[in-house]
Amino acid sequence: MEKCGQFCFTHPSGKDIYLYSLRNVNETEVLITNYGAILMAYKVRMPDKTFNDIVLGFDSVHDYLKADYLQNYPFMGAAIGRYANRIKNGRFKIDDKEVLVSKNWGSDQLHGGFDGFDKKVWEFVSLDEKCNTLHLKYLSPDGEEGFPGNLEVHLCFELNDDNDLIYEYSAICDQPTALNLTHHSYFNLNNGEGTIADHEIKINSDKILEQDANLVTTGNYIAVDNTKYDFSEFHAISDRMNGGYDQSFVIDKKTDQLSVVAEALSKKSGFKLGVLTTEPLVHFYTGQGFPKLRGKNNVGYGPFSGFCLETQRHPNAINIPKFPNTILRPGEKYHQKNVYKIII
Repeated sequence: MEKCGQFCFTHPSGKDIYLYSLRNVNETEVLITNYGAILMAYKVRMPDKTFNDIVLGFDSVHDYLKADYLQNYPFMGAAIGRYANRIKNGRFKIDDKEVLVSKNWGSDQLHGGFDGFDKKVWEFVSLDEKCNTLHLKYLSPDGEEGFPGNLEVHLCFELNDDNDLIYEYSAICDQPTALNLTHHSYFNLNNGEGTIADHEIKINSDKILEQDANLVTTGNYIAVDNTKYDFSEFHAISDRMNGGYDQSFVIDKKTDQLSVVAEALSKKSGFKLGVLTTEPLVHFYTGQGFPKLRGKNNVGYGPFSGFCLETQRHPNAINIPKFPNTILRPGEKYHQKNVYKIII
């Protein structure tokens, strides 16, 4: 079954790395590798028959493992787990039992630790070229990065004939554990060229989560009215940059039903991206910390080359009882569904 993809090389762990392609009737193509479940390309066929590749990435999977890239690592295009965003002091309690996890962000943990799901070789499950679906899974052992329980995570991608990319996570665990998954694609709706300064953003949120000096969520809510965080209408990123955004926006929704939470627009390319999710929060990051490097087609990347809309549950919720639950228990099934909706 592995031969459904293109073999790239063998990872130092001994596991083989492959590149998979999903292509629809419009010739829109998505490229995904089982290393980190990275979305490497999202090449949308435009009305003039050209392609607009709207995510940042490398031409070769090898480049994601290079030392210079990992030194100033931006999690480009990767699956994030076990716990997205930051955990205060790398510790929390489950049923009065203290859990200590790795600390890769000063005194805190970021995006699952030093060796999170973004650096794992995921197992191939299936590729259905007729339905344009790819199914990967990862088995995270008990104690990995300090997290309890043997966790089984499934990630399914689907490219439909409207050029939308749907991805779904599901997971089960044999012990109570903390779980908060997301995906870390950087978008640039101008074929990955230039900065995102001219992009306009709209977010369906009336409040953000307060963060401390280390960008860790404190538990307090802040209303966005009359602030630079009010994206209830489209606003150009350049109008409000002020050093950029790295902020969690709570979504105005009462249920876990799939709904539109954010939209991005480039008048230059005439391209609009909608983000739908079942999750209660989207983290908006404008890539101000993105390192200078050479991406696809030898295009130079750097600060503000792309933005992220990371759908997830509340960061640090495992330490804040009033926040939505992020504990997965035996017998329960974790699930989230997301759609990148293309409007041209």
